Amino acid sequence: MGKTYARIDDRLRAFIEAQPVFFVASAPLAGDGHVNVSPKGRSGTLAILDERTVAYLDFGGSHAETIAHLRENGRITLMWCAFEGPPKIVRVHGTGEAVFRDDPRFSELVARFGDADAAGLRAVVVVRAGLISDTCGYAVPFMDYREERTLHEEFLGRKTDEEFAEYTNNKPYNGASIDGLPAVPRPLPLRG
Repeated sequence: MGKTYARIDDRLRAFIEAQPVFFVASAPLAGDGHVNVSPKGRSGTLAILDERTVAYLDFGGSHAETIAHLRENGRITLMWCAFEGPPKIVRVHGTGEAVFRDDPRFSELVARFGDADAAGLRAVVVVRAGLISDTCGYAVPFMDYREERTLHEEFLGRKTDEEFAEYTNNKPYNGASIDGLPAVPRPLPLRG
């Protein structure tokens, strides 16, 4: 039976930090807009800032749907599933904000991630929990974790900050979402 929690306690924190992948869901306000679900999984790119606040590093890619939805309405859900051990799903429903590279808070937030700060970082997404819950996860399959994929980090690591800004500026769904909502600011701010 599922439970709700007032905070991310030590037990929930340990579960969240042990999962190698999590999922992010967001949606525009428009009823005909596209709901988005994104997997996240680069090691060290998630941090629990306090008992009701979680943050993750947002790296460049072909889309920026989550950022666009956050800029429009702030609604976001994070979900972790146990693919080994006891069956469990944890969700944090809340409001999120993308803190971009030119924001005065950016450097302090990035410092919370240690070595995970890498090339291609667009923003830090900060999520404040409105509802924290778990459910059984009985239908989630067992899966064995093998290793991190390094292709994304290697691809972005070959780019200078200026080349990454150009890459981001040239992707059609970085400046605006597939529904036309503003996403990553153009031009992409350089890192300070």
